[in-house]
Amino acid sequence: MLDKPLSPLEAKQYSPLALAFFGDAVYELIVRQRLILSSNMQAGKLHSLAVSKVRASYQAMASKEIEDHLTDEEECIFRRGRNANTTTVPKGVTTAQYHMATGLEALFGYLYLIGDVDRINELITLIWDLED
Repeated sequence: MLDKPLSPLEAKQYSPLALAFFGDAVYELIVRQRLILSSNMQAGKLHSLAVSKVRASYQAMASKEIEDHLTDEEECIFRRGRNANTTTVPKGVTTAQYHMATGLEALFGYLYLIGDVDRINELITLIWDLED
């Protein structure tokens, strides 16, 4: 946890790819936390479930699910992340999916940096039960 959240202006000073880099870790931590708290199962099963929710194709689908629920400010952060120039795209995912996932990660990074964990939880709740 941050000692002191950043102001929205301070958080916006980070590049969209830096926000996505951080947001990737935030998103995965929240997914793992929800999984471990929802059931006590073998680590291998937990890992498989986590991978299914953190891969780019799921995140791209999640982005589409939440887009109508974003504030103007959140939409701006998401769009900056989505439109950022990335040099590589992982196998098994389209460029469009990867860009959407990057936008989602940038949004989660931004929300965490400004200390809006409640909003992160609201967005996770919207996408938690999506089927890929």
